[in-house]
Amino acid sequence: MQKVIYYANICLLIFIFLGSCSNEPQEDKLPILGNKDVDEKTGETIYHQIPDFEFINQDSVKITNASFADKVYVTDFFFIHCPSICPVMTAQMLRIHDQFENNDKVAMVSHSIDLRNDTIPALKNYANKLGVKSDKWNFVTGEEDQIFDMADDYFITARKDGDAPGGFDHSGRLILVDENRYVRSFCNGTDPEDVDRFMKDIEKLLNEK
Repeated sequence: MQKVIYYANICLLIFIFLGSCSNEPQEDKLPILGNKDVDEKTGETIYHQIPDFEFINQDSVKITNASFADKVYVTDFFFIHCPSICPVMTAQMLRIHDQFENNDKVAMVSHSIDLRNDTIPALKNYANKLGVKSDKWNFVTGEEDQIFDMADDYFITARKDGDAPGGFDHSGRLILVDENRYVRSFCNGTDPEDVDRFMKDIEKLLNEK
């Protein structure tokens, strides 16, 4: 009888062990950020997505959502002659560029908010000085209203402001977007430690599949 109880206890311990292994929590995925709704008919959760866009990059090439098909991308808003946070943000974007330069699944796009001065030749010169190419990092311009409206879709501020340094008020956030146009992470682009965390989020997103 004692042997029966002994073997029954052993089996129970094995069952508990295997159950705990199978239920071991998986590494959490990055959340989908922004407002969400529920479809009344299907009950499906509908998350905020980046809408269709069309800009022109430093090589005079049209850039649309299709340019980032099957890729994740990092984006920000800046202007070349910004006297405040832009140089720091660009330095941190360059860190991200260098970290993922050889990964074809990661792209970058920086939106100029100074449409008068940041012409296509100016953006090209700026990219050349950084030593980056448009197949990895696009510097884009377009219609002013569209640029500023896109900032809203990325949950950041970008607008003209005569009282702000350089005449523009804009956020220092860097934003991570997945291949389905969902915003998945952001960081303070002026804080190297937060950018370190952000680069780990990029790796995490790449490994979700």
